[in-house]
Amino acid sequence: MRTPPSVYDYDMDSGVSVLKKIKPVLGGFDASNYVTERKWAAAADGTQIPMSVLYRKDLVKLDGSDPMLLYGYGSYKICIDPTFRGSRLSLVDRGFIYVIAHIRGGGEMGRKWYEDGKLLKKKNTFTDFIDCAEHLIKNKYCSKEKLCINGRSAGGLLMGAVLNMRPDLFKAAVAGVPFVDVVTTMLDPTIPLTTAEWEEWGDPRKEEYYYYMKSYSPVDNVAAQEYPNILVTSGLNDPRVMYSEPAKYVAKLRDLKTDGNLLLFKCELGAGHFSKSGRFEKLQEDAFTYAFILKALGMTPKMASL
Repeated sequence: MRTPPSVYDYDMDSGVSVLKKIKPVLGGFDASNYVTERKWAAAADGTQIPMSVLYRKDLVKLDGSDPMLLYGYGSYKICIDPTFRGSRLSLVDRGFIYVIAHIRGGGEMGRKWYEDGKLLKKKNTFTDFIDCAEHLIKNKYCSKEKLCINGRSAGGLLMGAVLNMRPDLFKAAVAGVPFVDVVTTMLDPTIPLTTAEWEEWGDPRKEEYYYYMKSYSPVDNVAAQEYPNILVTSGLNDPRVMYSEPAKYVAKLRDLKTDGNLLLFKCELGAGHFSKSGRFEKLQEDAFTYAFILKALGMTPKMASL
C-alpha cells in the first residue's frame, strides 16, 4: 500500500531486476515515510481475521488518539488486495491510519473463507468487521471517537449491518451505493440480477433464508437509537443497486434515529454503480468523501494531496 505501480526488466539468467518505470505521485511522496503492517484480529469463534494497515510513521502516535478509516467488503469471494492508491494519501498525510479488514465472505483466505461468509453464514462478515474494529481500539490504533468506516455496494450492506448492530463503535460511516434492502430485492425475480444473486444471499422464498436475511437486512433493522455521522451515496442509473434502496434506507434512518449527527444522501444523477467516469471525477468523489470524514471528526482541511 506504500509502493506505487512499478515496471521492471528481469534477467532470467542473472536474476537481476532493473526498475524501468514507477507511477509518479505528486506532493513530494517518499515511500520510506510510510509503514505497512499485517495484523490479525480474533473473531468470536476464534478465527483469525487478517488486516492490512498503512500509516505515516512521522505523524502517527499509536496511543489511541489517531484517526482511522477502516474499509471492508467481504462478499462474492472478491479479494481486496492491499494495493497502492494515491488518493488515499490525502488522509494518511493528515495522520490517518488506513486499514483494510479482510473479512469472511471475501476470497483472501481461500474458498472456505468465502463460504463461511455467505448464505446462512453471512453474519460472520459483519461480526468479523466489528471484531477487527474492537481489536484496533484495544491495541490503541484508534478510539471510538476517531474511528470512521467505509464500504461500497455489498460493502455498503456491511456498513448498514454494523451500524445497526454497533452504532456506538464508530464516529462516522460512508456507505457507497449500498445494497441495504436485501429481502425486498431478493424477493423480486423480475430484477435482472436477482436470481443469480440467490447463490450469494439465498432464496428468500424459502423460509429459513427469508428470516435469516431479515435478521440482518439494514433497512429492516434500523432502530430508534443513536447513530454516528453517516454519508450515503447512490447513482440514479445504477443497474445493480437501484437508487431507491439507499433512498429508502436514509428515509427510515431520518424517521427513527434519535441523535443529531450528520446524515447525508448524495445521489449522482449522471452516474451508475461505479460512480462518475473520468480520472478527475473519481478524485472529486474521493475528496467529497474525505471532506465528510474530516468534518465528522472536526478536523480542518490542511495538507491536502488531492
